[in-house]
Amino acid sequence: MQSFRLTAQDELTHTPSSEKNFNESVYLNGFHPAGRYGAWMRLGNRVNEGYAELSVCLYLPDGRVACQFQRPTIVSNGQHDAGGLKYHVSEPLKRVGMRYEGEVMVLSGAEQMRDPKKVFANAPRLACEVVLEATGNSPLHGGEPMDPHIETMYGRDFSLGHFNQHTNVLGHIRVGDEFFPLDGHGWRDHSWGPRFWTNIYFYRLFIANFGPDRGFMLLKITGRDGVTRRCGVLQYDGGYEEITDLDVWTDWTPEKDPRHVQLGIRTAQRAVQVTGEIKTLLPLRNRRKEGAGTLESRIAEGFTHWQWGDRSGVGMTEYIEVLEDGKPVGYPL
Repeated sequence: MQSFRLTAQDELTHTPSSEKNFNESVYLNGFHPAGRYGAWMRLGNRVNEGYAELSVCLYLPDGRVACQFQRPTIVSNGQHDAGGLKYHVSEPLKRVGMRYEGEVMVLSGAEQMRDPKKVFANAPRLACEVVLEATGNSPLHGGEPMDPHIETMYGRDFSLGHFNQHTNVLGHIRVGDEFFPLDGHGWRDHSWGPRFWTNIYFYRLFIANFGPDRGFMLLKITGRDGVTRRCGVLQYDGGYEEITDLDVWTDWTPEKDPRHVQLGIRTAQRAVQVTGEIKTLLPLRNRRKEGAGTLESRIAEGFTHWQWGDRSGVGMTEYIEVLEDGKPVGYPL
């Protein structure tokens, strides 16, 4: 029996459900093949709340980060186009793209983002253009669950529908007078359904490309009930292998940020070990009011160099977790 439904129509936007926190999100990343620079961009429509979540993050070769985070107003979920960031579908389930034209804040170091109020007030700003054109080089993974008892990737209270794919990426990054061509690899996802970031208790997400034929998307996620799930795929010779087990070891900084990771990955076909070094970590956060209090999560976005045997790769490490008394609940796991 098929667990998930996915059609070409799912590449487009969906009719919003009635929940206030309905979100439909598209995300693309792409990296220079030598791992010197790259970008990720996300636009999440929260039409029932009247705005979109816009995120643009550029990791530059010398360790600087250029970024923009906004909540532009929207009145419809008919397209992903807000605040200068636009998503398009060239060939459903195969070729998509994103383009940003606007302003970015330029940080000499990602650590500056620990004080976002100061960054938004004082960071230098430059004109920016980012173009990412992504063509799938793997199968698609995920979709909308066919049965109410099927667990979704992030949990049924965080984006009911979700699919992802490894890609080849063409494009460029322009920040002020600097220009960086992109001809490499990346990853994309598309999700829809009710979402609060703080519904994630804690998770560790790992994404990598090792050329057009090898990569992974791996998730270890723990709920408030203490139950941990491990899911994801290993891309090998272009195909996807569902993982059957995942072990994660993290080396932490004094600020409780991940610095190095070691992964033990098993599928029905193979067992592999992978190491990652986080070159630049952008410390983000999400807050929302609930009753008389405020819930807060940290969202650590790490530009990561990976090593899988004799293959070097590049991609992302993402640690999301609720903060309790200012401390990440998943640390030091």
